[in-house]
Amino acid sequence: MSKMGDPKKQRKKYETPEFPWTKEILDSELKLLGEYGLRNKRELWRHRSVLTKYKRIGISLLRMSLEKRKIFQDKLVNKLYLLGLVDQNATIDDVFGLSIEDILERRLQTIVFRMGLVKSLQQSRQFIIHGHISVNNARLKIPSYIVPRDKESTISYSYSSPFSDETHPFRKVVAEVSSEQKDAPRRE
Repeated sequence: MSKMGDPKKQRKKYETPEFPWTKEILDSELKLLGEYGLRNKRELWRHRSVLTKYKRIGISLLRMSLEKRKIFQDKLVNKLYLLGLVDQNATIDDVFGLSIEDILERRLQTIVFRMGLVKSLQQSRQFIIHGHISVNNARLKIPSYIVPRDKESTISYSYSSPFSDETHPFRKVVAEVSSEQKDAPRRE
């Protein structure tokens, strides 16, 4: 019997909280679900596991010799820079300073909403799933896709979408809503 397991069997790609029923955890997760338009807590847990993975890599770097650490630290920082999570000249402390909000801001669903292509985060998710949004001229139907820094400027309506037409009535409504949101004071 091999250790790899059945290739057809799906494995979960997230870790659940150790104490999921505490009020603070429930409140913070519910706030993030609403703020970023996530479908369920599994999406949040999956992104949190990705964040934990990068932090664990950072911890393992601290145990290495200085020469090895420099090489692997540059690779890690470069990868996180390409994902848009840290600056070009970031250090290992910046990796430890990453939060779940940093990753959730890089999701395709959030970026489409922030660009003003849709009226709400829920509508952003719907447009992505229905194939109205393209990244780098390719339709992408995954709302949780982490958009790399270099592909962020290529997000637009898909060429086959009726919304790609500049004269579509929906585009005028979205433009009005986004201008109202920019004028309104932000709640913090």
